[in-house]
Amino acid sequence: MSDIQQLYNAVDSDQNLYSDWNREDSLRARPLFTVLWLVMFAVAVAMALRMIPNDLDGRKYIPVAVAFMPWVAAIAAIVLLCALIGRRRGLAAVCVVCCVVQVCWHWGYIKPADTVTADLPDTSTLTVNTGDRYARLMTLNTKNGLADAGQIVRTVREEHVEVLALQEVRGVLLQRLDEAGLDELLPYSEIASATNHDNGGVNALFSAAPMSSRTANLLPIESSNIPSACVRFNLRTVCFGSVHPFSPRPRNQGLWSSSLDSIAKLQSNTKLFVLLGDFNATWDHASFRALLGSRFVDAGERSGTWFHMTYPSNAALFGGRVKVPPLVEIDHIVHDRSITVGNLETLDIAGSDHRALLGTLDVGR
Repeated sequence: MSDIQQLYNAVDSDQNLYSDWNREDSLRARPLFTVLWLVMFAVAVAMALRMIPNDLDGRKYIPVAVAFMPWVAAIAAIVLLCALIGRRRGLAAVCVVCCVVQVCWHWGYIKPADTVTADLPDTSTLTVNTGDRYARLMTLNTKNGLADAGQIVRTVREEHVEVLALQEVRGVLLQRLDEAGLDELLPYSEIASATNHDNGGVNALFSAAPMSSRTANLLPIESSNIPSACVRFNLRTVCFGSVHPFSPRPRNQGLWSSSLDSIAKLQSNTKLFVLLGDFNATWDHASFRALLGSRFVDAGERSGTWFHMTYPSNAALFGGRVKVPPLVEIDHIVHDRSITVGNLETLDIAGSDHRALLGTLDVGR
């Protein structure tokens, strides 16, 4: 046999061996990609739930599944990477479509729609100045009044907060806040009246500047009443409200939907509004987007600074050995389009299962 023929035979043998290896690799990878196809089927179902209209999105476990939509996007991105590595074109194409749709849904978290142009230390001071355009805002769910009152007051002082909204407030917390000196920083307040529909406690509103048009119940609602008051800024009057609809657990779903629908009625109110609180809903819930309508916007969704997850906070598994990060963004600052809220940040507050959400208000000229 000639040397050339031997060389051809050797190359052919190598090719056959390589082909056998590829077949073996493909067979070993087949179960993995079957699982990934099933994962993407679940992703597609979750995304379909996100598109359910607001009069149907409060049923069964739909609100809970939709709340985790940003993580569904992350799963699709991971599967896309696996599909590209494994050269699975069909799977990769499905992943790309899902990722593109998710980016379109959450574009406001990527590219900012509004910016607060002033530097916070220059515009928020310990001396109340209601003649300027700016105010630092803060909202916190206090978990049945168990949040650390001292830390709340320290945060108000250090962050120069001028308007504070609290949810799930109990009388003992109000007493601890007074003892910690909150009334020295925010001497004006409006506390909601208690009802049988209270969700863990009442809502409360505090301000560094005098309040007008105060009410313990802004509108009829089947959840904790919304305390509201107006504050004057730079020749403009802004009406604030502290809100807390019921959570969308199966036993509360009718109340969850009706609470959000009640807040949506403020779209026809002639006052300039900023609503702060635990909405128990995310941007991905159709009922929350219906609440916003064409009038209101969510400061987080327009920030362009990614997500500001607020729940759960201070959570851990296995006896505290594994910390659980906040997974959903259910605390919001909702406001009229004619004003701006930016410089958003979240802070852990001891004793609460929510992070505090802070932002800087610019009422404009």
